[in-house]
Amino acid sequence: MSGSATMELEPAAAEAQAAAGGKVVAARSSILDSIRGCGLAGMRVDKEELRRMILMPKYLRVAMAVAVRMKDWNAGVTSASSTANRNSDDQAAPEAPMVVFVNSRSGGRHGPALKIRLQDLIAEEQIFDLSAVKPSDFVQYGLTCLEKLADLGDNCAKATRAKLRVIVAGGDGTVGWVLGALAELFVHKREPVPPTGIIPLGTGNDLSRSFDWGGSFPFAWRSAVKHTLYKAVTGPVCRLDSWHVVVVMPDGESIELPHSLRRMEKITFGQDQLLQDVDIDGELPEKISCFEGVYYNYFSIGMDAQVAYGFHRLRNKKPYLAQGPISNKLIYSSYSCTQGWFCTPCVNEPGLRGLKNILRLYIKKANCADWEQILIPSSVRAIVALNLQNYASGRHPWGRPEPEYLEKRGFVEAHADDGLLEIFGIKQGWHASFVMTEIISAKHIAQAAAIKMEIRGGQWKQAYLQMDGEPWKQPIVKDFSTHVVIKRVPFQSLMISGK
Repeated sequence: MSGSATMELEPAAAEAQAAAGGKVVAARSSILDSIRGCGLAGMRVDKEELRRMILMPKYLRVAMAVAVRMKDWNAGVTSASSTANRNSDDQAAPEAPMVVFVNSRSGGRHGPALKIRLQDLIAEEQIFDLSAVKPSDFVQYGLTCLEKLADLGDNCAKATRAKLRVIVAGGDGTVGWVLGALAELFVHKREPVPPTGIIPLGTGNDLSRSFDWGGSFPFAWRSAVKHTLYKAVTGPVCRLDSWHVVVVMPDGESIELPHSLRRMEKITFGQDQLLQDVDIDGELPEKISCFEGVYYNYFSIGMDAQVAYGFHRLRNKKPYLAQGPISNKLIYSSYSCTQGWFCTPCVNEPGLRGLKNILRLYIKKANCADWEQILIPSSVRAIVALNLQNYASGRHPWGRPEPEYLEKRGFVEAHADDGLLEIFGIKQGWHASFVMTEIISAKHIAQAAAIKMEIRGGQWKQAYLQMDGEPWKQPIVKDFSTHVVIKRVPFQSLMISGK
């Protein structure tokens, strides 16, 4: 690492200016987002007209809610058949029947109040509180109920299932949870898959920003919710890549998994096939542990994940310190100053040195079958594989490179549905500060259609990784490597644009 941030900035800034075409784009302010959402647009949406567009016939919404509550699609079918006010000759599916998932624990005090407001605007049976209902239960029982009714000749149920749209009120993690459940429809060929819109209740809200739903919960939210629902009816549908992550490590090491990863108890397709892309050199451990998950925004390794890990531990121990997005960001920023990121040039602690000491990085480029090793700059202390253009509450660390720069580097313009990840590096706290304020771009490393990381210890006893904001401490050993393989999921999620 260079001796001082000032000495490093001048050439780095010049390079970044070339990469970004000299454009300096201010990060979107959460406050400005809130003000933009406050306008009179929500007040101009007539409530009864909105209900006609999104409210399901009572017998269908009751049947769906019963199926989810009882965890039995047949109970829903029975309910639909016995609903007293059903008149199948007069029932018609609305223009855009809508289901809303609310994380009532997000958004500070707004979560429970938002749930009540949505129930008033739509109907209680079409609002699901994620503290009580898992999105997978809705897919397994609620949607199956509609499909079974359609199979029995119910044309209203068939049209409702085909036109269904989903709204998620929560942060990026909540949105990813719902998208993961809906992805099972692709896997089991139960299409069409409902497109998803967002009401941002989280801290970063980068998925929400990327699809023009804003970066924060609006101040005048009671009127803005109507406008959001209206946009969810009329908004165009976009596509979003998602990325499958497999972690292979020597068995016997203790690890506390984040919610985004699950242990692969049974490898039904055989260990050899699982490891065919890992290419482990040398002796294999007798036993391995494997974990898998999916991410939509970013995967990272290094100092940024270490700061996130410390922040999450602090928040779990002292939840009263984190009461909303603004306090979360203040605590996060303060915590990063205690982790040595800003003073790494002055210390010799092995745990604070560059990632090249423990990490080998390989990529597959688009339309290429071979792995290519990418050298990691010695100064880089965090590497991020980014899917969206937004990162860390609406920042753009990849920048907006000019066509000439892209052609020179062999890159293409980044999009959320291009089948590529943008891989960039962050050097230390001062570099991260300049990147996050978009004075300069991050260190461009590669664009990749697949990624493989080999992590091996020595003086290092653990590495820190994170996936869509969920960090974990990964144990590493000297004798055997830990491998991370990232590949694109073969189908794309459908998102509603908030434009």
